[in-house]
Amino acid sequence: MRDRLDRSTLQVVAPMAGTVVDLADVPDPVYSGAVVGPGLAILPDEPAAPAAPAGSGLPVVARVVVVAPCPGRVSGVYPHALMIQADHDRSVLVHLGLDTSQLEGQGFDVATADGDRVERGQPVLAWSPADVRGGGRSTLCPLVALQAQPEDVVLLVEAGDAVVEGQPVLLWS
Repeated sequence: MRDRLDRSTLQVVAPMAGTVVDLADVPDPVYSGAVVGPGLAILPDEPAAPAAPAGSGLPVVARVVVVAPCPGRVSGVYPHALMIQADHDRSVLVHLGLDTSQLEGQGFDVATADGDRVERGQPVLAWSPADVRGGGRSTLCPLVALQAQPEDVVLLVEAGDAVVEGQPVLLWS
C-alpha cells in the first residue's frame, strides 16, 4: 500500500441534499460501529411530488436523484447502494436507507452499471424516501470510506448540518 504522504487527498461530496447524522447514531451496528469504515449519514431532503397529469389517476412520487460522491469506477451497484472505486485502494459506499435490500429494487432506479467510469456529481441512482419510509424502513443514507482508517478521514461537516448535493463533506488522505 502506498505511504499516506504519497497519495492525493480524495474529496467526497454529499450525494444528495439533507441533514448530516453522526454515523454512530445510525441504527445499524455495521454503520454505527464503523465496521465497514468511517463516514457519516445523510437524512435526505424530500422534494414535493410533482403534479400528476390531469385525469391520469396515477400516483406521483417525488424522487431523489443521487450523484456520485467522488470520481472513479463503479465497483458494485445495486438499486439501493453503490460503491465507487476511487483509486486502487480507496472505495466509497453510498447506501440508500436501511434494510432497503429487502425491497428487491422496488422504488429505486439505477443509472449506471458495474465497471462504468463516473465523475463526481454525475447522477447514478434515484429513489423515493417516502416509499422507503412508508414501508417502515429508515431513510438514513450512510456514506462510508470503505475500510479506511479513522485517522485518514476528516469530516468537513457536523451532525445537524444541512448539506446540498455536491457539497464537500469529507476528505480522505
